Amino acid sequence: MNKKFILLSFLMGVVVLSSNFLVQFPVNHYGLNKILTYGAFSYPLAFLITDLANRTYGKIIARKIVYLGFLIGIIFTLFFSTNFADLVSIRIAIGSGSAFLVSQLLDVQIFDKLRKNSWYVAPLISSSIGSIVDTFLFFSIAFVGTGVPWLTLSLGDLAVKLFVALVMLVPFRLLLNTFKPVA
Repeated sequence: MNKKFILLSFLMGVVVLSSNFLVQFPVNHYGLNKILTYGAFSYPLAFLITDLANRTYGKIIARKIVYLGFLIGIIFTLFFSTNFADLVSIRIAIGSGSAFLVSQLLDVQIFDKLRKNSWYVAPLISSSIGSIVDTFLFFSIAFVGTGVPWLTLSLGDLAVKLFVALVMLVPFRLLLNTFKPVA
């Protein structure tokens, strides 16, 4: 199996684990604790991984990386980040898995449709739309009815995710020569 495929799948799993863990912690600086969690900073890396996989291997293999990364991430999350005695922790795991699969598979489709445009169009549009879907799906499943200010947290997280999606264009561009399309 290709080393890049394994690396991207593993990295996807690490991003899922990191994001699932970090979303539990609000940013307690500058009054951001009601609008932002640390998970917003790590999750957009999943879109970078998906987009690099899609560019290199195409949408079928990119989907396989999403599925394998999801499996690795869920296994990591179950062992390292889920407290089965805490309903919110279980809801975070369910919300994360659902939102991850829907948003990443959506990202793969959108990226594939836009890949022939300028180098930045596909990753920017697909990551932005994927971030919107992921954010609201995740936060509504994980936190509705818990007393957690999920709507303000989701808006804060989304703002950071969209900003990071824009910033991720830099490594995407720099990695274009490393992740060349396979003929």
